[in-house]
Amino acid sequence: MSDAQPDPNTRPVIRLKPAADARAIRHGAPWVYSDALVLDRRTRAIAPGTVAVLEDASRSPLALVAVTAESRIAARVLDADCGAEIDKAWFLKRLQAAVDLRDRLFAEPYYRLVHAEADGLPGVVIDRFGATLVIQPNAAWADVRFDMLADAALEVSGAECVILNGTGRARKFEGLPEVLEVARGVAPDGPVPVPMNGATYMADLMGGQKTGLFYDQRDNHAFTAGLAKGARVLDVFSHVGGFALAALAAGAESALAVDGSQPALELAEAGAEASGLAARFSKRKGDAFATLEALAEEGAQFDVVICDPPAFAPSKKALTQGLRAYERVARLAATLVAPGGILTLCSCSHAAEISKFGNACARGIGRSGRSAQLLRTGYAAADHPTLPQLAESGYLKALTYRLLP
Repeated sequence: MSDAQPDPNTRPVIRLKPAADARAIRHGAPWVYSDALVLDRRTRAIAPGTVAVLEDASRSPLALVAVTAESRIAARVLDADCGAEIDKAWFLKRLQAAVDLRDRLFAEPYYRLVHAEADGLPGVVIDRFGATLVIQPNAAWADVRFDMLADAALEVSGAECVILNGTGRARKFEGLPEVLEVARGVAPDGPVPVPMNGATYMADLMGGQKTGLFYDQRDNHAFTAGLAKGARVLDVFSHVGGFALAALAAGAESALAVDGSQPALELAEAGAEASGLAARFSKRKGDAFATLEALAEEGAQFDVVICDPPAFAPSKKALTQGLRAYERVARLAATLVAPGGILTLCSCSHAAEISKFGNACARGIGRSGRSAQLLRTGYAAADHPTLPQLAESGYLKALTYRLLP
């Protein structure tokens, strides 16, 4: 590998419009939207994923960026040094920093290793499951350099297998195909047991949702579980048993997991068995809204109720409709909480920022005829760091209430 730095003059150059905010880039903003760029014929001809130099309107270099001109996010900042070489050494440095942080946070190798822009790798998600890494290259620049990324990730982590999970919705905006394959090593021959919060979760790395498990809720699982000793727990949108298994491990009397996916519920049940908690675990397949209504008609009551739905507001266009859905979830769930019980409501919609989401939850609880105290506002666990200049990296919210007797 040569120590010589590439000549910025040999790279494509893209430029901000005069009205664009160059200071935001200088101060750490990682994205440039297409409407902020001069999209002339030359810029539009740049191949997706190409590394280029971003200049301000006066032609002063700002940053080294990866370009996908036809995407709404037309450029992603890779490095403040316009002469940096995006080679294996560059990947190794970024990935080693990510590993060092996780080693300080966790005793066992089960966590999100790379959280995209917040770890200096725009559009890249890596979740670690012991000896297996699941990599999502959701941006064109990372997709075309996947081999380099995968080899560097194995080297710094000591893992043995890499699964390429190219099934994310974001890839479509980058013009990337859907793909799911074992890229390095040999994939596990079944669901992988993941120890977390005193329970064992089963993660299906080749057929499950997203990368197989949601590590982001780890701290919120733990907090709600701490209020569940001796409690009857209802976990709606349970996936593989996230809140339910943590609550049972903390001493809950019982936990009912509700989800629309039979495979997910079967993984939750397998996790309960692996945790030695199967006798207190039950599952119910069905639409969440319909099941909440049915439980109310049955007169069911629970001491702890959790609702962790998918993103009802994945974009600003969907925000109004999404907030109505969150309000409805809160209303239906609150009716099932026993007097003095606990209600945790979650949102993974970055468009529904915390005040709007909180207001929707408050309206729903009020419409149910209940009053509440807000006990805690939770966010994603520390292996999902937030980039201060990118609100989208702080997508997860979890509000825990005590419903008054």
